[in-house]
Amino acid sequence: MILDYYFPVAQIKLPLFIPPLISFIISFFCATVGISGAFLLLPFQVSILNFTSLPVTATNHLFNVIAIPSGVYRYWREKRFYYPITLLITIGTFPGVVIGYFLRISLFENLKNFKFLVGSVLLVIGLKMLYDLFYPKKSYAFSPEPAKTILFSPLKLKFEYSQRVYEVNNPSLILTALVIGIIGGIYGIGGGALMAPILLAFFRLPPYIFAGATLFGTFLTSVLGVLIFVLGGHGPDYLLGILFGIGGSLGIYLGAKFQRKMPQKALSILLIAIILFIAFQYIWPFFKP
Repeated sequence: MILDYYFPVAQIKLPLFIPPLISFIISFFCATVGISGAFLLLPFQVSILNFTSLPVTATNHLFNVIAIPSGVYRYWREKRFYYPITLLITIGTFPGVVIGYFLRISLFENLKNFKFLVGSVLLVIGLKMLYDLFYPKKSYAFSPEPAKTILFSPLKLKFEYSQRVYEVNNPSLILTALVIGIIGGIYGIGGGALMAPILLAFFRLPPYIFAGATLFGTFLTSVLGVLIFVLGGHGPDYLLGILFGIGGSLGIYLGAKFQRKMPQKALSILLIAIILFIAFQYIWPFFKP
């Protein structure tokens, strides 16, 4: 087609309006149920666009770099940005992304292994969403006042929010962020989609506190991910990543804006079905001879 454009790094040809349109749709519907669209964008690139080389991970990181800032600004403006949690997550995920890069270019360069990892991550996210559907999250009181730090040492973080005191074991949180960073570095998602449910379920922290932190942590680690892949000679397809990012940024913004007007349960069921279907398609071939 005359409208087709050739993306040299991805080695694919398609109209320029397709990437932002697809990322907008994915990000919009994912944002309405409170999750990032980056983990679904990568399977789209791999399975639909047939972009299977190493730069696909860097391109997904670039999507995060462009799409996330509008969401981070929203949390910062609403005073829902707690710096100590952000710092702890960043300390753990930064080295994790570096380790993830070296695993991506070695063990997970093989497409079968890479798809198995992607499928495993999708399976965890899908099952977590399914669990939340039948067992809704514990309700936390919202406070217009920002969290007040009581103690912040190398071993412990103690803060007050909404008239309740929370304590965090810092080494445990950093170690968790390291593991998440490794997975995110291989996959190209930054790790926020995996970090948020862990902070809620195991560290018992209110989403109002960590939502901005995980989003900003995903942004920072994605910036690092792009730089590492560029330095390693596996840089992203810049135009493709930018187009994805533009559509994703608009989708995230509008998805968050119209969240209350959307049928949450129906959307959740649809996304869960899509996620689990892709997970099965990626995991099953790994066990076939």
